[in-house]
Amino acid sequence: MRYGFTTGSCAAAAAKAAAYMLLTGKKKTEITIETPKGISYTAQTEDIVCKEREASCAVRKDGGDDPDVTTGALIYAKVSFSEEAGQKLRIQGGVGVGKVTRPGLDQPVGSAAINRVPREMIEKEVRQVCEITDYKGSLTVEIFVPDGERLAQQTFNPRLGITGGISILGTSGIVEPMSSQAVLDTIRVELNQRKAEGFDYVAVAPGNYGLEFMKKSYGYDLDRSVKCSNFIGDTIDMAAELGFRKLLFTGHIGKLIKVAGGIMNTHSKEGDCRMELLAAFSIRAGVGQEKIRAILDCVTTEEAVRILKEEGKCDEVMAYAAERICFYLEKRAQGRMRIDCIVYANEFGELARSKEAAEWFTLSERERERQI
Repeated sequence: MRYGFTTGSCAAAAAKAAAYMLLTGKKKTEITIETPKGISYTAQTEDIVCKEREASCAVRKDGGDDPDVTTGALIYAKVSFSEEAGQKLRIQGGVGVGKVTRPGLDQPVGSAAINRVPREMIEKEVRQVCEITDYKGSLTVEIFVPDGERLAQQTFNPRLGITGGISILGTSGIVEPMSSQAVLDTIRVELNQRKAEGFDYVAVAPGNYGLEFMKKSYGYDLDRSVKCSNFIGDTIDMAAELGFRKLLFTGHIGKLIKVAGGIMNTHSKEGDCRMELLAAFSIRAGVGQEKIRAILDCVTTEEAVRILKEEGKCDEVMAYAAERICFYLEKRAQGRMRIDCIVYANEFGELARSKEAAEWFTLSERERERQI
């Protein structure tokens, strides 16, 4: 299946082309960037406008064989000269790019919903143009999506407290097709590779952030871990069939809290009981009614965790959540292997781990020594 490119890649490509046109005075109808995944992206630019102190253009979003509501949308970038001293690069959102109004998301409240990785991509590509053209001043980059406000109504943004438009997203820069069978086949291949290397244990995470957390926190390299997407139960089944004896799940609280309710496919279309479960566990820990209502009103689990931290109940609630997560994971495994879990939040780091999860740090260290 054909992969596509994220809104973040489109924004970075448009920004690079606009910067080039502003600093050289030459029209640029095609531009190439390198995505964090290491795959080059060559985009065609549209609706080019060049003025004395600013230049803008658009790149059309291509979702590949996994189209979403933003596929076909024009993602614009306008680059203009800035009077700020030094070589500063300001990235801001314009029309059709959402604004963050609630805590717990990738960007702070009041900021444009341009996530961290896309911001890094934009800065990298624009600074590359500055180096090529020997420009030493400051620039402002504005990302805007004329149809963004309408498109956002078909996304989770309004529920998440992102108003006025879409988010500029992407951790790898590419959109990988999400055919369920294709994802399951990929998980099986990765598990097979791991077993063929002689290991009877495997670390699993739902997505890129979980793998990044494992690597930064515990030195468990992404290449030695398996990404299972939303398919928690299926991954356990495959790992057990292949003869793994131990499995570690490391995941964000927003994913794994669903497992604490017995949900084995964590996609939102399959079920979403995050706040209800957190509220129930909080009641068990003695959290007051007012805070329970606040947790139920949260749109993100990070926001709920903050409330629990303020109440001094986070450790107790998360320890019980980890216990319930492991209960359902082990129930799915049916005694065929031991399963541990580590739960984390982007803002607060590790929240809880199962009793025997510490053994994985020793296994990780041994594996790292084996590779040296």
